[in-house]
Amino acid sequence: MIPLIENICVEKKEWISHEDMMNVTVIAESTPGPIAINCATFVGYKQKGILGAIAATLGVVLPSFVVISLIAAFLDNFLEITWIASAFRGIRIAVGILIFDAAIRMIKKMPKKALPCTILIASFIAMMLINIFAWNFSSIFLMLIAAVISLVVYLLFGPPPKKEGEKQ
Repeated sequence: MIPLIENICVEKKEWISHEDMMNVTVIAESTPGPIAINCATFVGYKQKGILGAIAATLGVVLPSFVVISLIAAFLDNFLEITWIASAFRGIRIAVGILIFDAAIRMIKKMPKKALPCTILIASFIAMMLINIFAWNFSSIFLMLIAAVISLVVYLLFGPPPKKEGEKQ
């Protein structure tokens, strides 16, 4: 979903910048709710204020809500149908690929600094180990650990120095 949102909002419509997209993705990952809804709300607010945020959020939520409501109303044992269960397995793989693609795009755009790269690599290794060994450890805790490390580094060393031409 993130690559689709980025393609439309950043590249085609130019509603937000690449930096805004990276920021909204990080915020959307760390706040409750689906990323698409959080991103739509942000872009809607950035474009048209509160009414834009409401309209964008409804535009993302309502189609899925209507489809799921119709399925629930007419099919009691929806996931027991073999071809539907197989389709959902395929969708799960596609979602994984889209997430991987979004991660690669963000890594390419990320500033190549020691602390963010170290946190990224350590988080990736931790998540892989958690998944491989099926440990009961929430990814939210990993985000909180990364936030605490970043905050401690900021408090100890201050903000990173600005490059020439950057606003203070």
